[in-house]
Amino acid sequence: MTRLSVNINKIATLRNARGGNNPDVVHAAQDCERFGAQGITVHPRPDERHIRYADVLALQQVVTTEFNIEGYPDARYCALIEKVRPAQATLVPDGPQVLTSNAGWNTVQHAALLKEKIAELKSYGVRVSVFVAPDVRLVEGAAAAGADRIELYTGPYAKAFFADKHQAVQPYQLAAQRAHELGLGINAGHDLDLHNLRFLRQSLPHLDEVSIGHALICDALYLGLENTIRLYLRALA
Repeated sequence: MTRLSVNINKIATLRNARGGNNPDVVHAAQDCERFGAQGITVHPRPDERHIRYADVLALQQVVTTEFNIEGYPDARYCALIEKVRPAQATLVPDGPQVLTSNAGWNTVQHAALLKEKIAELKSYGVRVSVFVAPDVRLVEGAAAAGADRIELYTGPYAKAFFADKHQAVQPYQLAAQRAHELGLGINAGHDLDLHNLRFLRQSLPHLDEVSIGHALICDALYLGLENTIRLYLRALA
């Protein structure tokens, strides 16, 4: 079974555009769970342009499924993980000015940093996932650094999907197979939607979890949040 974690950053973006608390991200997270989502993902950035640190603390009190907090492992992020103790911490290499996560870690070049931070976060009883491109060498680097899981960056897959989906998914199959051999869990995320999700799921038999935000929230504008989540769950079935 591949679990669906809903990234609610875009709900917070909408709220922040107007001020106040409409839409309410805590209520939205609870609705996502009620509609069948098996996890909630947030990525609190230093400038709090969408999810705020206060949101993370409020969500900690109500999320009953898997809580996944993404971020660059600086001191502030690690302190937040220590305080909240989510089910999963997903490490991304983004600097503060990056609009959205658009590249994975070079786990070879940053091996020392990742090993240190992964050990710290695991000491809090938190599962650690590392965001990587579909490259066997980088998967091996994540395993060597002590990661529990990888999250495959699926932006290139989504971009190439309509031109040749079989060619687009091939590097992900190789990376996922190597991750499975190394005992790593396998997550995936970025630009996944109702067009390309089912084929990815069928192509990666050991896929544990997908994290989807932008496309899912966009679909919800037309289809409604409950119906949208059920359609994504159906694509993963």
